[in-house]
Amino acid sequence: MLGELDPKALEELLGSQLLGRIGCHADGLTYIIPVHYVYEPPYIYAHSAEGLKIAMMRKNPEVCFEVDRVENFFNWQSAVCRGTFEELPGVEESEQAMNKLISRIEPYLSKAEDAHPSHGIADLASDIGTVKELVLYRIRLHKRTGRFEKRTGASLPSQET
Repeated sequence: MLGELDPKALEELLGSQLLGRIGCHADGLTYIIPVHYVYEPPYIYAHSAEGLKIAMMRKNPEVCFEVDRVENFFNWQSAVCRGTFEELPGVEESEQAMNKLISRIEPYLSKAEDAHPSHGIADLASDIGTVKELVLYRIRLHKRTGRFEKRTGASLPSQET
């Protein structure tokens, strides 16, 4: 059965995932990039180093955000949202956002010495805040839509040769 996610299921999907995708567009270029995030309605909180994504969102703050939960080919949920990029200007707001991200992501990190929640901002935990400028931001969601497919007893074809 194909269908539309009701508001409760849509909120649950957005709140339960760790990885989503931001779609942005500026100067004739469209760019889609995965991000770790925290959802606190009506905001998606995320962080990034300075780069193409941040430059594009500064030029055109209207973005899309997408997240999926895929069990298999016949059982999945997907949310597509529209919103406005807002860079967090203050130190206190930025620290609060980073703490939300760390709290959300930390349980999934390996216990290895070089594992840290900056994932991509610095190569080693000791480099956090010294190697790259960190940009904390949020996306104020204006529109949310969701779809799903659900089939019971559906199985994928065998991969045997």
